[in-house]
Amino acid sequence: MLTPSERPEPTWITVFRLLRWDKPAGRLILMIPALWAVFLAARGTPPLPLVGVIILGALATSAAGCVVNDLWDRDIDPKVQRTRSRPLASRALSVKVGLGIALVAFICAWILSLYLNPLTFWLCVAAVPVIVLYPLAKRVFPVPQLVLAIAWGFGVLISWSAVSCGSEVASTPCLGAATWLLWGATVFWTLGFDTIYALSDREDDRRIGVKSSALFFGKNASHAVALFFVGTTLLLAGVGRVMQLNLGFWLALLVASGSWIWQYYRLCQKTIPHPTYGQLFRQNVWIGFILLAGMIVGNFE
Repeated sequence: MLTPSERPEPTWITVFRLLRWDKPAGRLILMIPALWAVFLAARGTPPLPLVGVIILGALATSAAGCVVNDLWDRDIDPKVQRTRSRPLASRALSVKVGLGIALVAFICAWILSLYLNPLTFWLCVAAVPVIVLYPLAKRVFPVPQLVLAIAWGFGVLISWSAVSCGSEVASTPCLGAATWLLWGATVFWTLGFDTIYALSDREDDRRIGVKSSALFFGKNASHAVALFFVGTTLLLAGVGRVMQLNLGFWLALLVASGSWIWQYYRLCQKTIPHPTYGQLFRQNVWIGFILLAGMIVGNFE
């Protein structure tokens, strides 16, 4: 009789792992900037159906992006300790199945985008090439995290335009100054937390020839992360000033800034246990939600 560890994994669990739904931090951290934008654009009270579409759209898009990434990297992931057990890398699922799942995820995202106004729909379409080509960037571009950050930034533009563009009763300008400040903050924040994430793989990446911001900045990677988080803080402060958010937002930003300073301190230690990088990455999920709470409260009078 087979022991539980020797029994074949049920297919639905394998698909679950392919979509990374067993690791919610990465799915939530994609969703957060989209939620920042929808709540800020609606001054704290967006329509609940729209929030639901944004959440489901982020899950579908994230799922598609994960499968596309694993399709690109199916011959690289087996060489990396952290990724060798992924379903496509371990050949638990075939390429044909992976392509089918990616197509289903993109179709789900497309159906959800039909709920949105024309500009928002075309922003969704424009995001697809960036998502599909991000894995290629790891092979040819020295800082592929920037491509990922731009993909993350589409969440801001999509959510904000869904609230404010084409609506006669919108309370904020369609893609105004606050939108672009939030977009910039998202790009810097993504560069920061994904460089931390990349630090855990830098030895494997160097060995197999994959590029990353952790390798590009080398021994100055921790200082680069600090600069990215400083940029995030300054641009978020610009959002608060332009939108005249109240004390609740500024307290949340203070907590976030303090957390990023503490993360920089951890990254500057001479000896850093390998799990620390994952812990710091996941902490940014909570930082993002603290900022979201501040953005909601910051719109109340």
